[in-house]
Amino acid sequence: MSVPGTLTALFFDAVDRYSTKRAALRYKAAGEWRDITHQELARRVQHAALGLRELGVNPGDRVAILSTNRPEWAIADYACLTARCVDVAVYPTLPEKQVAYILNDAGVRAVFVENQEQFAKVAEIRADVPTLQHVITFTELDDTADAESFQHLVQRGAAAEGRYPGYRPDALAAAPADLATLIYTSGTTGEPKGVMLTHGNFCSNVAAALRVIRMSPDDSYLSFLPLSHSFERMAGHYAMFAAGATICYAERGFETIAQNLLEVRPTIVMGVPHVYDKIYARAVETALAGGALKRRIFFWARRVGKEWVDRTLAGRPVPRSLEFKRRLADRLVYAKLRARTGGRVRFLVSGSAPLSPEVTAFFFAARLPMLEGYGLTETSPMIALTSLEAPRLGAVGKPVPGVEVRIAGDGEVLVRGPNVMAGYYNKPQATSEVLDTDGWLRTGDIGELDADGYLRITDRKKDLIKTAGGKYIAPQLVENLARTSKFVLNAVLLGDRRPFPILLVVPSPAALRAFAAERGLEVDQAEALLSQPDVIAKVEREVMVTMRDLASFERPKKVLLVQRDFTVENGLLTPTMKVKRRAVEQQFNEMIEAAYGR
Repeated sequence: MSVPGTLTALFFDAVDRYSTKRAALRYKAAGEWRDITHQELARRVQHAALGLRELGVNPGDRVAILSTNRPEWAIADYACLTARCVDVAVYPTLPEKQVAYILNDAGVRAVFVENQEQFAKVAEIRADVPTLQHVITFTELDDTADAESFQHLVQRGAAAEGRYPGYRPDALAAAPADLATLIYTSGTTGEPKGVMLTHGNFCSNVAAALRVIRMSPDDSYLSFLPLSHSFERMAGHYAMFAAGATICYAERGFETIAQNLLEVRPTIVMGVPHVYDKIYARAVETALAGGALKRRIFFWARRVGKEWVDRTLAGRPVPRSLEFKRRLADRLVYAKLRARTGGRVRFLVSGSAPLSPEVTAFFFAARLPMLEGYGLTETSPMIALTSLEAPRLGAVGKPVPGVEVRIAGDGEVLVRGPNVMAGYYNKPQATSEVLDTDGWLRTGDIGELDADGYLRITDRKKDLIKTAGGKYIAPQLVENLARTSKFVLNAVLLGDRRPFPILLVVPSPAALRAFAAERGLEVDQAEALLSQPDVIAKVEREVMVTMRDLASFERPKKVLLVQRDFTVENGLLTPTMKVKRRAVEQQFNEMIEAAYGR
């Protein structure tokens, strides 16, 4: 299908094309899933856009959205687009100080907030953001709140409809080169930068995505990745809408994925490796907790599935004996995983960070094809994507149509195409450091293109560890290997400018308890097991087994067990689920220094 050159044209085109569909969006309220048709969505978008105009928000003004995924997020976004404002996507997990930085840097005139919690965050910093004039709340607050409700904004716009007869033509006057949004980078290092993405940036990426993967009005999609994330914004919001798929919003993001999958029964799921790692880890934990027979069946099925996947993806014949075992493994193990996803998933998509080939193979074996993609906020975001017709484990696919990729002499991936950002807002120097005059963007990732044109990403350039001996180590490779162990929930490799690398490991509580039970260790709490010499030695052995194919200098010399997992809430993950290595080093500094004998 053809995709218009602006997001406003994409919106109106989809509304007209799918006007007879039952639902454009679905959400859960009072225990029931409710529908919003394309026509109803269009009316609410128009009235919200006119409501902004009535407040004095003009084309080009910046309007922030501080909320989790819900229909109002989509309505606010399309309202900003049709009012020709620039919306600023803000992660709702960010603390007040970071929110204040973004609102000030962008110079926002108005901000949409989800609820009392987000309103309180803005109220705390409002005096520090001189450009902010209006706060609009998606949920009703008490009468004393210095804000306008979203419902009242829509009513204000509806009452003023007669004064704006040219609403649609004005909205369609937007040009592909016009700025559509500012998305601030996660900031694993340094302060966040506002990525300027145009209408044309997004629309070119939507068109490329729909050429690689087929989506249709028959598809249903569960949206749980933050819409503040460029991956969800393009693929789960604009591309789904352009294709006519029904977008269903998870009730509470990651918290309700399992329940909502069963209720919505989506045909497409998009996530990040952290989500798929958790699903895989839960399957392993369930097997470990189910007794000796269940464990043996699970790990037998995993071996059978891996062999079948390797042969199938390589185009090699599958022996009858292996096909028989695969069908048995499917009946005993994999069919249960498909059932937990609702039983209708056509394919899964993973982005934002590298995915372990073992996890990918597990989903493929369960007949849940995993398409791995690669991109950046700065590229709207998709650069490469595997296809259903020719997937390849460990690769992120070929560059999507219209996007050029080449590898620099130092291994850095360079990208050029219509999806590349206009630059960093208010930061010309930072822009010139990554974007040259010929349009090539330095991604900061290390990768390689194979003979067939498939792109493989090995690590972040800034994350590369250089030991005191001058050896370079790609930490994500080592970490992904470690996470393939059933004993490892998460892992981070450290050792830059140190004599040798060390690995911080968050052990799987279920695996620890199962091992303790086998050894007869009388310990009730999983954290207490971390001080048991037998447990420490077991985890170290299991981790080192996964490293057997690495060079000796790449293998960690010490494995340190830490009790708590890395999360956004404890400051060790970004909102896009990337590890904040500096934060990890700071929080566990005493343990790390002791490991190096300091």
